[in-house]
Amino acid sequence: MVAAILLSALAMSAIVGIRYLLASGGFALATRLRQPGLYKGLESQMGREIGWSLLSAFIYGVPAGIVAWGWQARGWTRIYSDVHAWPLWWLPVSVLLYLAAHDTWFYWTHRWMHRPALFRVAHAVHHASRPPTAWAAMSFHPWEALTGAVVIPALLFLIPIHVGALGVVLTIMTVMGVSNHMGWEMFPRWLVRGPLGGWLITASHHQRHHDLYACNYGLYFRVWDRLCGTDKGLGDFVKGKA
Repeated sequence: MVAAILLSALAMSAIVGIRYLLASGGFALATRLRQPGLYKGLESQMGREIGWSLLSAFIYGVPAGIVAWGWQARGWTRIYSDVHAWPLWWLPVSVLLYLAAHDTWFYWTHRWMHRPALFRVAHAVHHASRPPTAWAAMSFHPWEALTGAVVIPALLFLIPIHVGALGVVLTIMTVMGVSNHMGWEMFPRWLVRGPLGGWLITASHHQRHHDLYACNYGLYFRVWDRLCGTDKGLGDFVKGKA
């Protein structure tokens, strides 16, 4: 049993690492094509980002692998594979609940990480990316990576979700995490500057966090930033398809 759990943890760490390399590599290539020269002179920084991110991938993969083993071998978690086990309307609702819960956890732990002592010990690793690149989304100190690694596995024991809907959550998490750090805006101006952009986080919003630090802490939505008075609007660029 122990060997099976270890194998599952290692396999999931490898999957998370490969997912990171493919996603960040894809957005880095898009940056090279759409914004040539944007990452010029940042080669050593990107190397550090990749190193920290692969270490984070291992940390993220361990609890995910343990939970995956428990789901398959022991029936742990509230993941279900029969699409009719819950009403069809629950599919999008479960996705939104996971995103909202993850966003809440991220907002408050992110603010916590900006306390001076914790920032120096851990979060400074992420903010060493100046400016952030597409490789920086998972560039965390191990202590910070641990705070992010537990939230989705924990939710799997609390909120029922179809395995396909879970895949949607993980895809959104990956795409937004990477695209919000790549240093340019891929979404059109009408979305970013319009009513929907007033509640969703894109690169323009998160860029301001990396510029000013004490604001714009959210991951997916601007709800907590707005409620807590930490929303400082968008950064100076709105590029890409605008």
